[in-house]
Amino acid sequence: MAKSKNTEQKIFDAATELFLEKGVDRTSVREIANKAGINLALMNYYFRSKENLFDAIFTMLVKKNTRKLIKILDSEVGLEEKIRKYVEAYIDMLSDNPLLVSFVMAIVHRSQDRITQMKAISSLYSTPKFAQQVFEENKKGTIRHTSPTQLFVDMLSLITFPFAIKFLIQDKTGYDEEQFKAFIEERKTRIPDLLLASLQPE
Repeated sequence: MAKSKNTEQKIFDAATELFLEKGVDRTSVREIANKAGINLALMNYYFRSKENLFDAIFTMLVKKNTRKLIKILDSEVGLEEKIRKYVEAYIDMLSDNPLLVSFVMAIVHRSQDRITQMKAISSLYSTPKFAQQVFEENKKGTIRHTSPTQLFVDMLSLITFPFAIKFLIQDKTGYDEEQFKAFIEERKTRIPDLLLASLQPE
């Protein structure tokens, strides 16, 4: 059993590194097997296809990293505090796991069916409790009338897009890794400030 687990982990590690380096579509099953130091037959025994391996890695990453995000969205704190906590936690998650952005983009570029088939992808989206909280704040007039979906997509876009275009930002600004980290760190305050300003009642 331990040996099987070790082989599976080698495949996971090799595939994760290659997917991050080359992209999912440009990585072959043979390359993954070679990097993991196993033969192709053994690779196929464990996962049967690159798609199965992709799904397994993505699901593992999502389950491991999104519990905290869901907990924040479903917490009893006020909307402002919730937005600030969520933005900070999501940025920390992507800083520690840049592969998540690449994986999500890979899924989006494949097909709508691919997205709906992967239950783990829903963990990266809003929750009914957060949507209800936005509705209630709308009713009370404490925020500008806004759709919960619009607010969540605004928040998600502002968080994830800089990670998706990291190399373009670095190319245009000359930022090294430390400077890019500082740039991202600043967005933990900037994004909530922008969102909360947009929610101010008219």
